[in-house]
Amino acid sequence: MAKINISLDAELVVEVMVLAGVGSPQDAIELVVRDYIARGHRTEARAELRDQGLREVEVKPQDPQG
Repeated sequence: MAKINISLDAELVVEVMVLAGVGSPQDAIELVVRDYIARGHRTEARAELRDQGLREVEVKPQDPQG
């Protein structure tokens, strides 16, 4: 796997480490990025389910009126 080096504010990284309960800056940032990606996937899945539900509503024949 390819690696990348970036510079981050030390106070920001320490805060993430404390919140995540990890002792390594590398692990803390990886957790944040993985969580962000997982949240994006969950959002996409919910939007897709909502869109499918709307399509099903549009396809159903309407009840006779009158």
